[in-house]
Amino acid sequence: MLNFEILGGVQVHTPSGVHKVSGQSRRVLLQALLVSEEHTVGHGALIEELWGEDVPNGVVNALQAHISRLRKWLRSIDDGSSGVQLLSYAHGYQLSLGKARLDATDFGSAIARGVELAADDPADAVRTLRAALRMWRGPVFGGDCGGLMCECAATRFNELRLQGLESLFDAELALRREGQLLGELNQAHRENPLRERFCGQLMIALYRSGRQAEALEVYHRTRRRLSDELGIDPTPELRKLEECILQHAPQLRHVESELTLLSARLA
Repeated sequence: MLNFEILGGVQVHTPSGVHKVSGQSRRVLLQALLVSEEHTVGHGALIEELWGEDVPNGVVNALQAHISRLRKWLRSIDDGSSGVQLLSYAHGYQLSLGKARLDATDFGSAIARGVELAADDPADAVRTLRAALRMWRGPVFGGDCGGLMCECAATRFNELRLQGLESLFDAELALRREGQLLGELNQAHRENPLRERFCGQLMIALYRSGRQAEALEVYHRTRRRLSDELGIDPTPELRKLEECILQHAPQLRHVESELTLLSARLA
């Protein structure tokens, strides 16, 4: 059985071991076919992905040659049980995965389940989301996207990961695990300083940990960055959270508090 992985360096798990995808053209071609979700990708899109504006002479023949080499490589690592096929059509190519798996597809399904669980079953949401986030090995495609198709896919998966983290933090806060969560929240906020939901969640965790001044400083730092870099003010929800912290609002200490709901709206 083959397992394709793109949430990190591109590689394929097989019964005989892990196969790295050597060669820039082979890797970019495989990436583009994988993120198409088994839809046919047109010749023009693949040419754009492989060569951009630097299109060589005889590009159609060159594309066919790359497809042929990729098909041969896939056959060399598959014992036939997965049913992977690289199909040719008049207008393009399609990678049919058969029984093989793609980590990004499994990742997306698991994140969706975890997000759905977060409001009603935070403990199960934490288990589901942490298992999903462990699939993430690093930048999508190892940080080397190739063309626009793969760049868009990388952006989509990165956003999905951030949404998963936000729902995970909401679930952890609902379980009153703010003390254990501070390190992860600090890192998420540091890496995404303009993402207001991380800011609100960090403010919540700091306040509940008896660190009111630090919670307010996180707010003021974020407000300054939003103004300086985007020319906007914080959302009404984040401003309301600052007000609650200043007033030591009683609901901030409740597990099912306005605070958790407020955080969930900061998307």
